[in-house]
Amino acid sequence: MKDYAETNGKAINPAVDFFAGTVAGMAAVAVGYPFDTVKVRFQNPHIASKYRSTTHAFLTIVREERIRGLYRGIAAPLAGAPPLNGIVFASYRSLLRAQLDSDDTTPTLTQINLAGAGTGIISSLITTPAELIKVHQQSLVRTSPASSALSDLDVIRHIWRTHGVRGFYRGITATALRDVGYGAYFAAYEATLRFWPRPHRPTDHRRADSPSAEVDSTLATHSWPALLAAGGTAGVAGWVVTFPFDVVKTRVQSTPAGAPDNPYRSTWSTIAASYRAEGVGVFFRGLAPTLIRAVPVNMVTFVTFEAVVHLCS
Repeated sequence: MKDYAETNGKAINPAVDFFAGTVAGMAAVAVGYPFDTVKVRFQNPHIASKYRSTTHAFLTIVREERIRGLYRGIAAPLAGAPPLNGIVFASYRSLLRAQLDSDDTTPTLTQINLAGAGTGIISSLITTPAELIKVHQQSLVRTSPASSALSDLDVIRHIWRTHGVRGFYRGITATALRDVGYGAYFAAYEATLRFWPRPHRPTDHRRADSPSAEVDSTLATHSWPALLAAGGTAGVAGWVVTFPFDVVKTRVQSTPAGAPDNPYRSTWSTIAASYRAEGVGVFFRGLAPTLIRAVPVNMVTFVTFEAVVHLCS
């Protein structure tokens, strides 16, 4: 039987990939958003001192604001992140299939890595404007704490009036370099499944090329612990490889393009200026909580994706 990456390209409609990826993205947001809420509370200088630790922050928010306090503001991420996740999974399978000589060819981990990296470059066309808006919104609110919070539409109008279309793609190089990490992301998932001991598989009397046989492959040959472990490993691998570029991206996008003497003018100038001022450690600042969040989020992402593809087919 074949793993996810080895599944016959013709057996699964790209629309199913997109739908499954979208549902998986919704599940990932639901699981990961409380971690984002805690992270934002710690980053806010006006309330950070209220929380002694991550656990204390979780308990305090739940006690004072109930569970929904952890999910405040989740509407926007639920609207944007799931469709992007759908595009990621659909693009990945298409790029992987383009490298294979036939549908029966088993892709190598190198081919999987290349397909994932290409997927990251494609997705950066969408993630760059989205993350720029988020960074600008947070920065503008921080510099004017007494004013009411700006909406996404306010930020979009500001960027459009100030810099035009080009302004929405400030930091795209660093974003693309970060999102190339999808290569390690998918390769780590597939490698974990390939090396994980498989349970005994009963004889399948269906045609080998039937859609139902193909989409059952991963679920039939791997246990749920294997799928969860592979998803968690993928999340960690994807961030470890490219996290420094996430730091660079944030610094580039948080400063105006035309500011005089701006050390964060470009990706390279940001790397050089950050290293000179703060050393190599700056490129891994915030990695620990990011990895903690990545494990459960990507466990849920992959297991949900596999389950939805299975049900839809």
